[in-house]
Amino acid sequence: ISATEAWELTQGAASVLVGVIDTGIDYTHPDLADNVWTNPGEIPGNGIDDDGNGYVDDVHGYNFVANTGDPMDDHSHGTHVAGTIAAASNNGLGVVGVCPHCKLMALKFLDSSGSGSDSDAIRALDYALQMGASVTSNSWGGPNYVTALREAFEAAIGAGIPAVIAAGNDGHNIDVSPAYPASYRLEGSIVVAASTSLDGMASFSNFGTGTVDLAAPGVAILSTVPGSAYGTKQGTSMATP
Repeated sequence: ISATEAWELTQGAASVLVGVIDTGIDYTHPDLADNVWTNPGEIPGNGIDDDGNGYVDDVHGYNFVANTGDPMDDHSHGTHVAGTIAAASNNGLGVVGVCPHCKLMALKFLDSSGSGSDSDAIRALDYALQMGASVTSNSWGGPNYVTALREAFEAAIGAGIPAVIAAGNDGHNIDVSPAYPASYRLEGSIVVAASTSLDGMASFSNFGTGTVDLAAPGVAILSTVPGSAYGTKQGTSMATP
């Protein structure tokens, strides 16, 4: 992806806030902690909605599964995605994100098994909009067209918050066999397929000239995982960030 060349132009900035809509983030990971967003209007652990946004103790984001202010990752998927986005640079630790000076907002709507509801995804998008995210990362999807979910994406995008969306891992042409949210074909979204180290399409990746915008590396991707650790994963989920 020519990251080193891109870094000569920019490595991002703290003003760029990425809403990671996923399984949560291990916000204590030493390669992520400095780049995890902190809500300036919230006092940690006091049980009060200090900023009046409707969420109690949402210091680093929100857990829409448990309805708490703790979006800690209990799966690993979201932490892996977060590392590819904004693992810190020049700290002597394992990996560097593509945007190492950006901030990460943890929006947990997927549970410890990686499952979640459309209604919680909508709430996560609404929170990203309410709290000023710059962009959302969406490494998830399913087969069902949900009008309310499309409308939530449209509201966020309409407010200037683009969505980066995984194409999916079924090896299908999603122009023909849709997968959502990728197949909403939203103006202001970027749908990402997975490529190999040889710059070919990964065998598992969904594709479709009318739906997919680009491909990025998605095979054997090393990134952060919970517990101050690192691991490799594959999928369009890894290509999206």
